[in-house]
Amino acid sequence: MLFNSIDFAIFLPVFFILYWFTTNKNLKLQNTLIVIASYIFYGWWDWRFLSLIFFSTIVDYLVGIQLSTQENQLKRKVYLGTSIVINIGFLGFFKYYNFFLDTFVTSFSFFGIELNSNSLNIILPVGISFYTFQTLSYTIDVYKRKLEPTKDFVSFSAFVSFFPQLVAGPIERASNLLPQLLKKRSFDYDNAVCGLTQIVWGLFKKVVIADSCALIVNSIFDDYMSYSGSTLLLGAFLFAFQIYGDFSGYSDIAIGTSRLFGFKLMRNFAFPYFSRDIAEFWRRWHISLSTWFRDYLYIPLGGSRGSIILKLRNTFIIFLVSGFWHGANWTFIVWGALNAVFFIPLLLTKNNRNHIDIVAKDRLFPSLKEVFLMLSTFTLTVFAWIFFRSESLSMAFGYFDTMLSPTLFSIPYVFNVGMKKAIIAILSIALLIGIEWFGRRNETPIYLSQKPNWIKWFILFVFGLAIFLFGERQQDFIYFQF
Repeated sequence: MLFNSIDFAIFLPVFFILYWFTTNKNLKLQNTLIVIASYIFYGWWDWRFLSLIFFSTIVDYLVGIQLSTQENQLKRKVYLGTSIVINIGFLGFFKYYNFFLDTFVTSFSFFGIELNSNSLNIILPVGISFYTFQTLSYTIDVYKRKLEPTKDFVSFSAFVSFFPQLVAGPIERASNLLPQLLKKRSFDYDNAVCGLTQIVWGLFKKVVIADSCALIVNSIFDDYMSYSGSTLLLGAFLFAFQIYGDFSGYSDIAIGTSRLFGFKLMRNFAFPYFSRDIAEFWRRWHISLSTWFRDYLYIPLGGSRGSIILKLRNTFIIFLVSGFWHGANWTFIVWGALNAVFFIPLLLTKNNRNHIDIVAKDRLFPSLKEVFLMLSTFTLTVFAWIFFRSESLSMAFGYFDTMLSPTLFSIPYVFNVGMKKAIIAILSIALLIGIEWFGRRNETPIYLSQKPNWIKWFILFVFGLAIFLFGERQQDFIYFQF
């Protein structure tokens, strides 16, 4: 079920009424309703894949219980290994089987050996990368005795399948979400209004900003050889805001929806395009995934401790795995490697922790140096996004080759999709930058908790009207493919 669909517009208020007015006095019943609603939400795409979530839930629930009662270290490792093999096995089969098969066949063809192979017509379950990592974090934390496993199967099922963040994050930790499921929730009007505001803001970023940019971006990338270098540069620039508006918009809707029901999810974006270096960018972009890899891969490998060789190894591993997590395509791996190359000079010079606070924290405007650093970081990010957006490496290199031609200094052409759409895209990006800049000190740029009610509802009305007048209709979220 899409957040930006009529189906969800009907689903959400029905669930809200049932949640707060029929099951609010019984925690078990309320959590059961969450599970049922989450399975309906996910099964709206393809009910057959509900069996994967259910099986994964059973496995990790039982493994968690066994880990808590078992003292034999070898047996505990076996239980943990069982969870990892099953979860990664499902993910590997559905997402990477054809990639590994094609890569294997291609590698032999370099030596003149032609192998016959048959790729499978595998449908990728929506959100499998997200809920797989979520359940894995639970069993790993229980194994490390950082978390006590729950014996409440309904609450654990709600944790695994919680519909607001099920298919595109944030990737929640059991240590944050599970305790909230195990205690009674009370309706809070101000929190609900703030949640509704965040939903509307997320929808605005998705259907007005991201989807308006998508019309131009798709036309440019689909026929990149026919455009000037300046138009291709503009296409890459617009894609940067398309993917940000699309993905952070989903996170805003997920977090805001959760607030309606008394839950607080972790923050997933913290104004990443105001970053002053790549290290800061990755602390602010897709935070739930970045911290997941940090805690469960980078630190166990040794992190930034040890020799320079180990630091380089660990950095490349985490960025390459991050790229591969996004999809079974060499473009994502190169995208990850490129970000590692950008990051390593900061690590080696010990400048990777220079920018912890938000830029110009105590000032209205940034300094010239900060402007330069932000523009430099954004430029590097935009260039890396070209690999992320391209369908193949040959397409990515062809895009760069055409973009960096003498036509880079010509006037870009963007009105093939209509002047109105192009103007909406550009103006909405400008509005986004302005709102986020002046609201950057808050967790969400439209911070309303201390505002009078009439201001809250006025802002909701204005953004709701903008969505109705300028939004594109029912475009899939980019991260559904991951």
